[in-house]
Amino acid sequence: MSDRQDLLGRHVLLGLTGGVACYKAAELTRELTRAGATVQVVMTEAALQFITPVTMQALSGRPVFTSQWDARPANSMAHIELSREADAIVVAPASADFIAQLAQGRAGELLALACLARPAERVPLFVAPAMNREMWAHPATQRNVAQVAADGAVVLGPASGAQACGETGDGRMLEAVELRDALVAHFQPKVLAGRRVLITAGPTFEAIDPVRGITNHSSGKMGFAVARAAAEAGAEVTLVAGPVHLPTPLGVRRLDVCSAQQMHDAVLPLAPTHDVFVATAAVADWRPSQFNEQKIKKDGKKVAPSFELAENPDILAAVARLPAQARPWCVGFAAESHDLVRHAREKLERKGVPLIVGNLGPATFGRDDNTLLLVDAAGERELPHGDKLSLARDLVREIASRITRFPT
Repeated sequence: MSDRQDLLGRHVLLGLTGGVACYKAAELTRELTRAGATVQVVMTEAALQFITPVTMQALSGRPVFTSQWDARPANSMAHIELSREADAIVVAPASADFIAQLAQGRAGELLALACLARPAERVPLFVAPAMNREMWAHPATQRNVAQVAADGAVVLGPASGAQACGETGDGRMLEAVELRDALVAHFQPKVLAGRRVLITAGPTFEAIDPVRGITNHSSGKMGFAVARAAAEAGAEVTLVAGPVHLPTPLGVRRLDVCSAQQMHDAVLPLAPTHDVFVATAAVADWRPSQFNEQKIKKDGKKVAPSFELAENPDILAAVARLPAQARPWCVGFAAESHDLVRHAREKLERKGVPLIVGNLGPATFGRDDNTLLLVDAAGERELPHGDKLSLARDLVREIASRITRFPT
C-alpha cells in the first residue's frame, strides 16, 4: 500500500524546525510525494544546522524557502504566497521553541509567518513535536501545546522511545508513514463522524499444550484496514485483535487477545457502547476441550495423540442477540472456500445480522488485495477487486449509508 496515490492533487507545505528528527522529514517528503502530493519545503535557520536545503530540494523537486525576505514571489510576500497555495501545512519536526512561537503568535521567521498567515478555514496546520523528554514534559511546553491545539492546530504525537540524547521517553517525532497516514485521513470524508465502531480482526489461537495450538491463515490485514478506514471516516474505533503482527492504525484503540473465548470476553462488554460492530476476525469454531499443561511428547510412539474438541462461543451471534437498545448495527464476515453466495446467505440468516461480507479465504489470506461480496436480505452485490484499504473504505461508506436512519 506504500505506492497508493491517496494525496494526488494535494499540495503540502512542509516546515522543518531545528532538531535531529529532520532526517525523518526527508523520509516524510518522499512518502508524501509517493502518495501523489506536491511538497514545498520551508526551513527555519535552526533546521539548516541539521539537514541541507539541497537534500530537501532533491527529494521534493522544488526549491526550498528559508527566508521571509526571499524575492522569488512576484509580490515578495513568500509567507502569503506559500500559505495560499497549500492544502495543508505540516511542521515536522516541531521544536519546543517553534511551538512556543505558535502559541504566542510570534512570527520572526518565514515558517512561523506562513503558519500565522494561513487561511485557517481551509488550510489545516499539523504539528509533529520532536524534543527531549524533559523538554516535552516541562509545564511551559505543555501549556504551549495545549494553546496551539486550542487555536486549531492538530498535534500529532509525540511517540515514546529512544532519543538522540541517549535518554528514553516521550518526545520522539512520529514516523514518516504515521504522519503521512494522518494527512491522508484528514482528507477522507467523515461519513462516520460521531459514531463508535467496534471491530475484530485476525485469527484466534486455541492452545493444545504450551507450544501447539489450532489456528488459521488469517493475517488480520482486512480487519486492520477496516479499522483504519473507520477512523479516517471520523469514527471512534476499538479494534480487538487476535495474534497478528500488524501496526495499529493511527487513532485506533487496540486490545490484543489470543483465543476465541478471550475475544468473546473482550467484545461482549464493549458492544453495547458502540454503534457498529464489524466482525472480520476468523474465529476458530472449535478448541481442545482440555488443555495439556505440558508438551505432548512423541516418546517414540507411532500413534498420534487424540483429544476432544469443544465448540467456541459465537461472538457475532452473541452480539446480534443483545437487547435492541444495547445492540450495535452488526456486520459479519464469511471467509469461505467454496459456494460463497450460498454459505454467506446461510450465515446472514443464521446470525440474524443485516449484512454479511463474503470472500474466498484461501484466495485472500495474507494478501494485500481482495474481492468482497455484500450479502443482505435484498440480494448480493460485489465490490470490485482492489487493495484491502480501498475495499475497506468502500465498506465503511456502505455501512455509513445504511445506518443513517439510526441516531448517533
